[in-house]
Amino acid sequence: MSTRTERPAAESAPRPGRPRFGRAKWDKQPTQPAAVLIATVGIPVPPAVIRRAVELSGGRSVAVVTIARIYGSSLGLPNPGLLPTRKELDEQRALVTRALDRLERSGVQAWGQVAATRRYAKTFAKAARARGVDHVLVVTPEVPRWRQLIEGDLARAIRRRLGNDTAVEGITSPRRPGR
Repeated sequence: MSTRTERPAAESAPRPGRPRFGRAKWDKQPTQPAAVLIATVGIPVPPAVIRRAVELSGGRSVAVVTIARIYGSSLGLPNPGLLPTRKELDEQRALVTRALDRLERSGVQAWGQVAATRRYAKTFAKAARARGVDHVLVVTPEVPRWRQLIEGDLARAIRRRLGNDTAVEGITSPRRPGR
């Protein structure tokens, strides 16, 4: 069952010529202003998060940022095998595209970005500062408590980096990556 509403003939023209993704390799951080940033670590964005972002945005634009993980440490020798593969990057782009489509169907303008990094919190905080967001919604997978103790709380790390002027809300998705 489809929830799409039919558009009048006047609106069925193609979208304006803006790019769906705001950043390519080695480009500067995108700075399109947004009210809300949806940050995900490579898992699908649940519909509840989309609804919450639309509610918080108040009609202003929303940004979606996802991470393509770089494995290894920054102290070792660079190895191209530790970088995300083209397939992984395509999966992340598809994930962001689905979220952007749902946001635009909800009536808000949306921007997307896929970032390759090994430091999630730092990248999300940079994106939030560059876009001047008021709220950050962090979507993380449901993991066992012992794993959360080892890896840390991503929402708390982002909150620490951004300070008190930006509200950070952690939302746990029941779906685990790779399962």
